[in-house]
Amino acid sequence: MQTVQDLPALRAAIRSWRTQGQTVGLVPTMGNLHAGHYSLLKLARARADRVVASVFVNPTQFGPNEDFERYPRTLAQDQAGLAESECDLLFAPEVATMYPFGAEHGVSIHVPGITDTLEGAHRPGHFDGVATVVCKLFNQVQPDIAVFGQKDFQQLKVIERMVRDLALPLKVVSAPTQRADDGLALSSRNQYLSAEERALAPQIHATLTQMRELVVDKGHAWRIVEEVAQSKLERAGFVPDYVAIRRAEDLTEPEAGERTGLVALVAARLGATRLIDNLQFD
Repeated sequence: MQTVQDLPALRAAIRSWRTQGQTVGLVPTMGNLHAGHYSLLKLARARADRVVASVFVNPTQFGPNEDFERYPRTLAQDQAGLAESECDLLFAPEVATMYPFGAEHGVSIHVPGITDTLEGAHRPGHFDGVATVVCKLFNQVQPDIAVFGQKDFQQLKVIERMVRDLALPLKVVSAPTQRADDGLALSSRNQYLSAEERALAPQIHATLTQMRELVVDKGHAWRIVEEVAQSKLERAGFVPDYVAIRRAEDLTEPEAGERTGLVALVAARLGATRLIDNLQFD
């Protein structure tokens, strides 16, 4: 596996693959990789001849009170894991490579509508940072496909919207959420949980499962299901930012009586750690 930090080296490697008629898959990450990330690599490997993974902790998607400085940087460990996962090239740029005019003075991409709710409402500017850095990576790598996990469901939908609206020449592939045996969605932030918090954390997935059952199987009104689920999490010790049921296609509110094509989403703090998860309704 090659590791490159600058654009000329990245583009030289990709150009050599293209001259051989090979397709390219991209897996963008912020590093501190775990089994969830490696499942994205596996999917990319199945869909493309060559796989590029990026590791870049993007400053523009962190708010002023969020954990940019605390976010774990584990590049050597990530390199070893990516090599074992048959990644062909690791792109690990510096901030100056991604933002040559500085993070505060670069071009910014805003995807309207879908970024105004849920995560976007609680983390203003977050999705502008995500869309901007992902668009940069698409321009730099020029992949045929890019793989994103469904755990960050709203992020996935924002990127799909951006790709379609800007007519970017690639396919976005979504990968199922990887979970621990007790249902907790794998996340780099799980390592911040204390032992007691880690024991409680799977209640998010259990709550999402119950929400789906109440709407799909029992026909309960989705607004009431949201309220019940939020109360349940609060009693368990969580501090929810939102507990919501939305249309999976565009995250708009469903009509009364809708039962399919929906997704339940939760963002909640447990101690000092903010956890997100979601579950789609069949």
